[in-house]
Amino acid sequence: MSVILQVTNLVKRFGQLTAVNDVSLELTRGSCFGLLGPNGAGKTTTIEMMEGIKSPDSGSILYQGKPLGAQFRNEAGIMFQNTALQEFITVREIMLQFSRFYPRTTSIDELAERYSLTGFLNQDTRKLSGGQKQRLLLAMAMINKPRILFLDEPTTGLDPQSRRNLWKQVQEVKAEGATVLLTTHYMEEAYELCDEIAIMDDGRIIAHDQPDALLAEHFDDVVVQIHQADIPREIGEHEFQATYRNDSAHILSVDVNQTIERLLSFDIPLNRMRIRARDLEDLFIELTGKELRS
Repeated sequence: MSVILQVTNLVKRFGQLTAVNDVSLELTRGSCFGLLGPNGAGKTTTIEMMEGIKSPDSGSILYQGKPLGAQFRNEAGIMFQNTALQEFITVREIMLQFSRFYPRTTSIDELAERYSLTGFLNQDTRKLSGGQKQRLLLAMAMINKPRILFLDEPTTGLDPQSRRNLWKQVQEVKAEGATVLLTTHYMEEAYELCDEIAIMDDGRIIAHDQPDALLAEHFDDVVVQIHQADIPREIGEHEFQATYRNDSAHILSVDVNQTIERLLSFDIPLNRMRIRARDLEDLFIELTGKELRS
């Protein structure tokens, strides 16, 4: 597939701090690219430069082979994590307002039907629920029929059903040929939606590949997960080198039978035990030493 957005040797400094340090990546047409990183990693600054909001100190960003300009602004859609919607205005009015910014637009009624907003078109934006607001923000980002779509943590604060509904909508956008750049704090979301992911830390890309390829490259074991109430920390940490998070002890094992035998020798109940493959959250912690929200 051809490259639609190319980032080369990007650098951004704030005084003595180098927030983005020699970052290069490519987004291929029709793919979903996930950019992940803990707070302070440089991810937000990188995205803002890719969106044309900030200017790099050095390096280049090319959209369809050209520097960011009018064509990019007309063909890019952006869904920010936090957007203050204009108040005392209806959903239809704010969508109409946004549509006037672009030479090429989608019908408001068509977007409203697609994103389940038809019943809210005449409702004041102040009265929208969290899920309705997120659907409106996505519809606004899609109003110019974007060829590239930036989604900054689009499902933060949504309930599981609303989150999965938005996943389906993102997959439909991608199926229509648009390129998506996604940032998220949900590893399941990144795995579900992204064809490629890049993990940033300390201003640099420290890992970049397809999700399954990254997992295969870094792990040859599984995780035996025990509820933290069933295995005292002194046993879990000292005897099994377990890490504790999300109410569970996570024990790495290359021989599950042997691990289970040892657990039984310490009288650890196994009725709440589960065995799982390594996932992107494990990879993220392995590479950065941090949980994603730290």
